[in-house]
Amino acid sequence: MEKKRFIEESFPVKEISEISAKEKNIRHGHISTLHIWWARRPLASSRATNYAALVPAPHDALEEEKRRQFLVELAGWENSLNRLLLDKARKEILEASGGCPPRVLDPFSGGGSIPLEALRLGCEVHAVEYNPVATLILKCTLEYPQKYGKNTKSKKKNSIGLEVEEKVNPLLEDVKKWGKWVLSEAKREIGSFYPKDPDGSIPVGYIWARTIPCQNPTCGAEIPLMRQFWLAKKSNKKVALYSFVEEGEVRFKIVGDGYEKMPEGFDPSRGTVSGAIAVCPVCGSTVDANTTRKLFQTGKAGQRLTAVVLNKPGTQGKRYRLATEKDLEVFKEAEEYLEEKRRRLLEEWGMDPVPDEELPPKETLGFRVQRYSMLKWGDLFNSHQKLALITFTEKVRQAYQKMLEEGYEEEYAKAVVGYLGLMLGKLADWNSVLSVWRPDQERNEHIFNRQALPMVWDYGERNPLNGGLMTTKGIDSIISHLSQITPVGKNSNPAIPTVKQASATELPYPDSYFDAVFTDPPYYDNVPYSYLSDFFYVWLKRSIGDLYPELFMTPLTPKSKEIVAYSHQEGGFEAGKKYFEEMLKKAFQEMARVLKPNGIATIVYTHKSTSGWETLINSLLDSGLVVTASWPIDTEMKARLRAKESAALASSIYFVCRKLERKETGWLNEVKEELERYLHAKLEKLWQEGVSGADYFIAAIGSSIEIFGKYKKIMDYEGREISAEEMIEQVRRLVTDYALRQVFHNGIAGELSSLSRFYVLWRWGYGEARVHFDEARKLAQSTGFELEQEWNKGFIKKEHEFIRVLGPQERKLEETENSDELIDVLHRVLLLWRMGRKEEIKKVLLTTGYGAKKSFYRVAQAVSEILPRESQEKRLLDGFLSGRSELEAAMRKQPRQEQLF
Repeated sequence: MEKKRFIEESFPVKEISEISAKEKNIRHGHISTLHIWWARRPLASSRATNYAALVPAPHDALEEEKRRQFLVELAGWENSLNRLLLDKARKEILEASGGCPPRVLDPFSGGGSIPLEALRLGCEVHAVEYNPVATLILKCTLEYPQKYGKNTKSKKKNSIGLEVEEKVNPLLEDVKKWGKWVLSEAKREIGSFYPKDPDGSIPVGYIWARTIPCQNPTCGAEIPLMRQFWLAKKSNKKVALYSFVEEGEVRFKIVGDGYEKMPEGFDPSRGTVSGAIAVCPVCGSTVDANTTRKLFQTGKAGQRLTAVVLNKPGTQGKRYRLATEKDLEVFKEAEEYLEEKRRRLLEEWGMDPVPDEELPPKETLGFRVQRYSMLKWGDLFNSHQKLALITFTEKVRQAYQKMLEEGYEEEYAKAVVGYLGLMLGKLADWNSVLSVWRPDQERNEHIFNRQALPMVWDYGERNPLNGGLMTTKGIDSIISHLSQITPVGKNSNPAIPTVKQASATELPYPDSYFDAVFTDPPYYDNVPYSYLSDFFYVWLKRSIGDLYPELFMTPLTPKSKEIVAYSHQEGGFEAGKKYFEEMLKKAFQEMARVLKPNGIATIVYTHKSTSGWETLINSLLDSGLVVTASWPIDTEMKARLRAKESAALASSIYFVCRKLERKETGWLNEVKEELERYLHAKLEKLWQEGVSGADYFIAAIGSSIEIFGKYKKIMDYEGREISAEEMIEQVRRLVTDYALRQVFHNGIAGELSSLSRFYVLWRWGYGEARVHFDEARKLAQSTGFELEQEWNKGFIKKEHEFIRVLGPQERKLEETENSDELIDVLHRVLLLWRMGRKEEIKKVLLTTGYGAKKSFYRVAQAVSEILPRESQEKRLLDGFLSGRSELEAAMRKQPRQEQLF
């Protein structure tokens, strides 16, 4: 076997987690601002794990500590272009790979973080991606900056007329130049549809409300559907729309700072609609959710322009005014011009310039908008927005032709307009009828703030000719940053990254071709990538599709080989799940095929339940890849607290794998002994790294595969084959015992009942969140009882497919009175403490015997230490524990026979 790599022995989990979490606040020069892509890996964790997988394991503790410190420094965003650090890292990687840059593959390249960081570290990079939108993003991230973005020398005259030489990035300059040209040409054509106010103020935005007719036969008023009425809600600025009824109609005025005073009792946070249930401001009657949907579906809904957002040159801040008849006239003119332009472009392009492709099927993950009469992608934009988008689309197409007329090389011009196409996508993202107005920032929000397209009742529209959406602001810093990454190739010749559109299940490479595979595969049904990216695909197809026919030949993004578990397809979720697992296994088998015998792979996986992880593990074991290490990296901000609705794992687990020949048979007793020895050291290291909760279990399961994954099968001495699931159950018990010893600082864990152990571990692992039944069942088994026999009897509650563990504040006193279980007694005592009934507390502790048992107080203390500061249960525990000395003294004064109850 190849010598071990650093990541197989050590990794600074805590430090890299912190750096990765902070990265979400970085914008300038970061690839996340080039174009949205979902579930993109942090650059910090990608750089750190890539480097750690390519350099040798340390010889001793001193070398390990030095390399850990170097790795932490290398991972920081501020060092992304630090030549000193990067050259040192590249030198170490080259030495480890025999003086030749390692050839690295990412078969699920997505947003490009992992291959970009491999490029930064001097590797020969191959990025494979099935989705055409992501493939274009990869070309603009990896290929074009290296091929066309290198500085050239140019001469220009300085301020005193002398000719001086300067370095120029041609790709950056041309993207800026043609971005400005596109914007200028669009302004020339449609600028009249965004007219200035008489005082020179520029309309930078518009606030719209959808409308439905009141269903009260005696009313019939038009109801503006607004979730709230705030226009500006900042610490130093409060402005709102105030609705009032006049002559049977809903009218508005602007109130707040700088306007008319806000009326007494007016709460702008209370709108007219919530969850599709609308209230008529005129008569007060309610329109139920189903009726609201039917009104949209039958074409009886409308929209109303309520306010215009203004910015006056030379002044700071935004101003607001009500929409006028003049504004409506301009919009009407824009609608008429849209129809005229649409007919002309349809004839010229051979396709409708407004996307007429259908939205995803009704039950597709994350999509529900079609219930409100939005059936095609073009329906996500109003007439004003459609006109702007098809105009910019036309100008991008014309820019390419103009470049050729000016003598640009075809492939280079294609690269330049590739960036313009991405800019157009950004404009669509920020300017649709699903774009929420953000009063805290006085701007509308882009629609992909999360991985879904929910219905929006009132929305903000931006002026696309103002505010930088179709300028190169932001993109220029990214191109500049990416162009400064210098690739390394054989014989010092730069190796341009290779980007290919292909399926991970059919990799276009020969056997044993890569030194390393670094990748981040999809996770069951977490992200419906193809359906989400169709939003951008339909516009890219119209703007640059002719230049990239290999990417944009299909009506929508290809889906037949996409590895996602869709439940809306034939067979439902179970069929989707089975398809996903089979395809993932094929992808892993392909990775193993193209990996060299001495190669290394890191596979990032994130899933909210351990069932997903077990599927991954089984797929890996069947592929020929054997796990040799695993590390959990938490990429979420530390301010994120576990909500009661969710117990999703905080971390992504980085599995390190080798292409090893597995031994034929391992004997259960021997494997268990080896597992216990190995896990004890690994669990100690994970604990020191600050890993906890569900992440701890998953990391331990990953580590255990390093032992039992070495064997094709494990047998007991009776000849029975032991499944991977049974081995994982053994691991859970080992982890449970170890975690409890750590929580209790090596004391009293063995004295506790199974239910008490379960309660403490639940609080440690999931806090106060609810958890999927299967996850909870496995935790219960590892502590020694069957969950089905205990739920809904006491503190364990089943809620549909979820399990919740109640705290004392969620229980009634009488529910706890007939139980001697430690947790029930603790809850009873805490409820009495909250009521101030101290004498009854003493009586409970005396009669149950817990008052004289240290284990009782140790459990209370342990749970208090686990829970966050804002937890009600923690506050009750801390209050009770503050009087512990007094209670223990009272217990000691009781007659001996009573203490021995």
